[in-house]
Amino acid sequence: MAGSSPQKCLVLGGKGFIGSHLVDALTAAGHSVRVLDRPNLAPLSETSVAAQVEWRDGDSTSETDIRESLEGCEVCYHLVSTTLPKSSNADPLFDVETNVLGAIRLLTHAVKSGVKKVVFVSSGGTVYGIPKTVPVTEDHSTEPISSYGIGKLAIEKYLHLFYELHKLDYTILRVSNPYGERQRTKASQGAIAIFLGKALRGETVDIWGDGSTVRDYVYIGDVTQALLKAGAHTGAQKLFNVGSGAGLTLNQVLDEIERATGQKTNRNYAPARGFDVPRNVLSIERAKAHLGWEPRTSFADGLARTVKWLKSKPLSEI
Repeated sequence: MAGSSPQKCLVLGGKGFIGSHLVDALTAAGHSVRVLDRPNLAPLSETSVAAQVEWRDGDSTSETDIRESLEGCEVCYHLVSTTLPKSSNADPLFDVETNVLGAIRLLTHAVKSGVKKVVFVSSGGTVYGIPKTVPVTEDHSTEPISSYGIGKLAIEKYLHLFYELHKLDYTILRVSNPYGERQRTKASQGAIAIFLGKALRGETVDIWGDGSTVRDYVYIGDVTQALLKAGAHTGAQKLFNVGSGAGLTLNQVLDEIERATGQKTNRNYAPARGFDVPRNVLSIERAKAHLGWEPRTSFADGLARTVKWLKSKPLSEI
């Protein structure tokens, strides 16, 4: 947390894309970091051998793992999810049992362990549902069309409940679509990384719909700064959108990728999916006013940095 005294922080999901950048930033700022993540994942963090980082293999849905990981920590960053927007509707019960109940278990043990604050990464792309107005403010109605979005919204409500009941402080970041270095190109989520990987490997890029879907893409370095500010935030406002404040169509994204890589993309247009919101751009005025945060990286610059990082890796690894 920029400008704050050193603290012991637990990062749930610290081996992943967002988590690894956060781990690096927290350790660089002098904080002590403990990570709980799955045992079959290799840490992406560049400071994985640093003395400040304590790596724990475990399960965020395990009561024992959560209880033991929270001990001695002052701040907890909740970055994990067991489902994706496109798969969550197939088994809403699993979504609730693992994500919502898991979060309640986390908050219960956070109170018992004396944790001072929880920072939760919610979903700016799903909790609002189909936007009635764009850009979408935090006061917009919330009508998710995926179980994933409903679960994120439910966790937000429980954070507020635990604040009212136990004074457990919290900050919620509704993040749009993060992209940047370390994002896995062969994962099931993250359009920028997936498109870049396919472009660099000469593979066909599948687009659901005609490519007119609009999304808000925010660079990982800017997201990391928002997380640091959220950890140090003490104001009354506890919910913030985190995005670029601007939207790009999928076709525009692919055009930018062609410019950044110097390679043409082979595009395959498939029928649109029912759970995809046609247009989503977040308003970030509240974060500017109350969190002192705004994105500093243009899409072109962020894309260039990501391409450079990918090209530094063997083709078989991207």
